[in-house]
Amino acid sequence: MKLPSRFILPAAAFAVLVAFFVIGLQRDPGTIPSPLIGRSAPAFSLESLGDPAWRVGTADFAGRAWLLNVWATWCAGCRDEHEALLAIARENRVPIVGLNWRDDRSLALGWLAQLGNPYASVAYDPEGRTAIDWGVYGAPETFLVGADGRVLVKHIGPLTLDVWQRKFVPLLPSPGEGT
Repeated sequence: MKLPSRFILPAAAFAVLVAFFVIGLQRDPGTIPSPLIGRSAPAFSLESLGDPAWRVGTADFAGRAWLLNVWATWCAGCRDEHEALLAIARENRVPIVGLNWRDDRSLALGWLAQLGNPYASVAYDPEGRTAIDWGVYGAPETFLVGADGRVLVKHIGPLTLDVWQRKFVPLLPSPGEGT
């Protein structure tokens, strides 16, 4: 049986679309290639969330590995990952730097007071300019920066303890090295 020629183009387009969906469904949604991997972390110096007179920036963590966690109070996934961040902070393997993104300062401070503060420091990015430099798609996103200042991994979506163990811990220096 031969298909009429008017059906060939729609059938081919449908087959290509199905192939894209199948490939997309097999990928980890937290892994989107980032041009930052292997490159120097974008430098920033922003007001501290807790005290605008203080600055928080990349220079504060030079020579040691650290995490940058992009979060906001309006972000449901950020609430989902918060317990994992608290547990990671208790491990004391690397400092976690928060980047409070496009948020209200008083709401963010209330959030940390209520839920606990896993961050060594929190930079306040109310207009999102620094997040753009880091290639942030949306909150939450977490980056591991090595002691040499290069971005080692980027995770999009809520950070879980399983993701932490699989993607981040193998890239951390041994305790006492570069921390």
